[in-house]
Amino acid sequence: MPQYSRMCGALLLLALLSCSLPAAEFRAAATKADITPADLVALWGYSDRSGPATGTRDPLYAKVLLLDDGATRLAWVTLDLGRPFGGESMNLVRDRVRSSAEVTHVCFSASHTHSGPAIDETYEPGQRPAWETAALDRIAAAIESAAAGLQPARIGTGEGSVFIGHNRRYLQADGSVKMLWRNATRTPTHPLDPRVGVIRLDNADGHPLAVVVNYACHPVVFGPDNLEYSADFPGAMAEVVETSFGPDCVCLFLQGAPGDINPYYDKMKLEEGAETLMRETGRQLGDEALRVAKTIETVAPATPQIQIAFETRHFKPRYDSEQLLEQLRRQGVSDHYLERYRIYLATPMDCVVTTALINREIAIMGMPGEPFVEFGLNFRDRAPAKASYFAGYCNGYHGYFPTIRAAVEGGYGAVGITARTEVGAGEAMVDLAVIRLLTMQGLLKTEP
Repeated sequence: MPQYSRMCGALLLLALLSCSLPAAEFRAAATKADITPADLVALWGYSDRSGPATGTRDPLYAKVLLLDDGATRLAWVTLDLGRPFGGESMNLVRDRVRSSAEVTHVCFSASHTHSGPAIDETYEPGQRPAWETAALDRIAAAIESAAAGLQPARIGTGEGSVFIGHNRRYLQADGSVKMLWRNATRTPTHPLDPRVGVIRLDNADGHPLAVVVNYACHPVVFGPDNLEYSADFPGAMAEVVETSFGPDCVCLFLQGAPGDINPYYDKMKLEEGAETLMRETGRQLGDEALRVAKTIETVAPATPQIQIAFETRHFKPRYDSEQLLEQLRRQGVSDHYLERYRIYLATPMDCVVTTALINREIAIMGMPGEPFVEFGLNFRDRAPAKASYFAGYCNGYHGYFPTIRAAVEGGYGAVGITARTEVGAGEAMVDLAVIRLLTMQGLLKTEP
């Protein structure tokens, strides 16, 4: 009996201590780092450029959103770059901030601007470009700064709609695909995703810390004749939001699934007013994002929880790489770009699927390349969450991911060297993310 009494007393004490423990607190911070190269290097995105960068038109930023639930600390880094860094480079940052700032997970996603510096997946020892080494250091320092500035936060979501682009694959009556690069007349095309998804984070007093804007459209208002670094329209969009909310608010652009989506004004020449059209495109998106952000009511989560999974799927090549290179050689592609393509084709197609669930209400999926727009639409339709967001160019880059139907129809991004991964890879990755979210929500049991 005395032993039983002692046991009951111990259990009661444990229960009282558990009740007295403070509930986990949702905390956040946001900051940004200028990663514009100090030197003039080759630019990303167009193979017909006349040379390397000649200067800076507008700065390129890495923007950091840091979230903390008391157990998990997630840094989401958006990049004004054509693609994320290679795996080794990303891991340098992850390893550093894991020990220096107790950041358990770091996600990288790029806007896909075609006016940023070229990036390779891997480099020979000691050959990583100086600008990239400097950028990685600044990003790690920005994450560390954010960790030092974590504070109690409130969060909310909203969405709007704006039309600044079109589907560039125009399916003709005979079943063939015509590439509709520009669409100044705004001819309706399909499929399209005009949704502007917004996540707003405030401090405890309700002042904005960060606004995340999710939208699907290629940042290619500037064409190959622009040789200056530029974030293209996502940078102009962010400027609209940050100017309105003030210097303490960071606006992050989360690129969606724009693999077949172009701005109405595509690859405009400088003499055609590309600068003005880029800023106007960004202003339209920024105005809508700002309107939505101002309507969002943020709340402090009662039971904060950050869940995230990185799952690697290996896919087979769709084509023989030597045949692809020979085809490019016959088309007159320079030796410089042939070598870059050779490195690209030699990269194993180990695709990291990123799935995040924030406070059991906000779902984010990341795909490591250029997804066609239907993948973003499909994920949002199926995601078991109050609000869902799709991010392309996330934690890796493996070219285009066309839908199965698009792979049959053809057109740029659906066939050839840009679509080197086996058909069905995109569908498989969306399925994997939805399954992971169902498991995180407890809807899909892991035991019989």
